[in-house]
Amino acid sequence: MIKTLTVSKKELDKRFIIKNPENLKRLTSHNTSVVLMYGHYASYEWSTVIQSHIDIAGLGIYKKIANPYFDRLAKKVRGKFNTELVDTKNTVDRIKQIKEKNDPRMIAFLSDQSPKLKPSNHWLEFMGINVPCFIGAELTAKTNDFPVGFAQIEKVKRGYYEAEIKIISERPKEEEKYAITKKFNHFLEAQIKTKPEYYLWTHKRWKHRDKVPSELK
Repeated sequence: MIKTLTVSKKELDKRFIIKNPENLKRLTSHNTSVVLMYGHYASYEWSTVIQSHIDIAGLGIYKKIANPYFDRLAKKVRGKFNTELVDTKNTVDRIKQIKEKNDPRMIAFLSDQSPKLKPSNHWLEFMGINVPCFIGAELTAKTNDFPVGFAQIEKVKRGYYEAEIKIISERPKEEEKYAITKKFNHFLEAQIKTKPEYYLWTHKRWKHRDKVPSELK
């Protein structure tokens, strides 16, 4: 994240490679916005450069930081390379505007966040533990029929990364409820099990594990 403040696009293009750009083109060939899901894995902060490989701008969904200084810093870092940031509270309205104006975006969701605990949460098993799931990406995709992909980011060597774009769904409205979220969890879990050292274990993905509904225990 700190390096992103000073790294140039030319340098980042050398350090963050898209392994299969054909899947990016496939996702954007529907002439609509695209949802891109990924987790807190490897150099996820550098994923902002992905949208520079396509003809549409990026839209990053983030949770506003209480400290104004660090909020401005986060927006500066994550908003480089033609990426707009919108906080979670304004996401629905912003996406409506984009759709009404026919102004497609690559909408990026860090989808392994923990949602606020409430009775309506959807719970899934992740790494052998029942946890409530963030379903904002799925709801966005199904409501607007936006194709969905998964960015599998891998570390190649120090300072160098690759992203493989996997197709989750090109027809999200036809998917069963929560199927998109399940596919995302499956992809991310498989990635973590391969090289667990590159996952951000400190981001409290399992903080609600002791509050799991009795029927899921």
